[in-house]
Amino acid sequence: MITMALAGDVMLGRGVSRAVRNMAASDPWGDLLPRLAAADLFIVNLECAITDHDRPWSRGWKRFHFRGGPHVLKVLAAAGVDAVSVANNHTLDFEEQGLFDTLAHLDRAGIGHAGAGRTLADAAAPAWLEAGGQKVALIAVTDNEAGFAATPTSAGTHYLPVSPSRETLAYLADLIASTRRAGADLVVFSNHWGPNMVDRPPAHFRAFARAIVELGADLYFGHSAHLVQGVEIHRGKPILYDTGDFIDDYAVDPLMRNDRSFLFLVTFDGQRLTRLELIPASLSFARVAIAQEPERATICRRMKALSAELGTRLDERDGVLLWVAEDG
Repeated sequence: MITMALAGDVMLGRGVSRAVRNMAASDPWGDLLPRLAAADLFIVNLECAITDHDRPWSRGWKRFHFRGGPHVLKVLAAAGVDAVSVANNHTLDFEEQGLFDTLAHLDRAGIGHAGAGRTLADAAAPAWLEAGGQKVALIAVTDNEAGFAATPTSAGTHYLPVSPSRETLAYLADLIASTRRAGADLVVFSNHWGPNMVDRPPAHFRAFARAIVELGADLYFGHSAHLVQGVEIHRGKPILYDTGDFIDDYAVDPLMRNDRSFLFLVTFDGQRLTRLELIPASLSFARVAIAQEPERATICRRMKALSAELGTRLDERDGVLLWVAEDG
């Protein structure tokens, strides 16, 4: 039995980087810290470079450049983050040097990473984790920021447009199969995909995620929209279309409410999904906390409705949302 905690965008740059200099390392995680400590693994999307290199990306226009100093690693360590996706549209915000620094800092901290590297082969390589006697592989891709894409001879991200093409699916089938052959008991497929502020996955995203599950992934871990989207159980496997934001300094949209999110706890018995628990979370500047009433009820009501549209019933129990396998 293994329980993985997953959270969406953790952006430790800009205002967060400044704020955490004067915080205890555990402060940004608030009262969610005990729930994180109880999980066997914790995986997030790292939505910034970790570097002192201060030259921003200059090979194309970019509105936002996110960079945290090496001191932000203490925040990841305090929550026991085991691995991060670095396949996203901010990993190279401070050029290749920023990427290389990020990977080096993560390596020194003992935090796994997937989705970017010195070559395409490096970027495509999974991060390997172990817990509960099982080997877990994290594969990470993104369809954001084509200019960041790695090539066979240059650094960048594991860039992959969302496409049902035979070529794309064959590539992913080979990648997932080779990861299984390398010893993975569970395969987590992370995708930083789509535009911001979209509250439902479009039909072609749903088709793509289902195809990835059918190719052998055990868990689809989506992020990028800054909003949590509904969850779907497909062939007994969870699809988290978008896990929203988790730590950041972002402006809050008063209608879309990107300051409302969830911590996702996914439990497997072997390769069988037995339980999915969603803990409602409320975000403030550089901090996250368990949502309190009446906000908690509002967050849960929205997620129940969005998931119901995808054919997934979530029950509310003791302040959280639950899906439990019928024979679990």
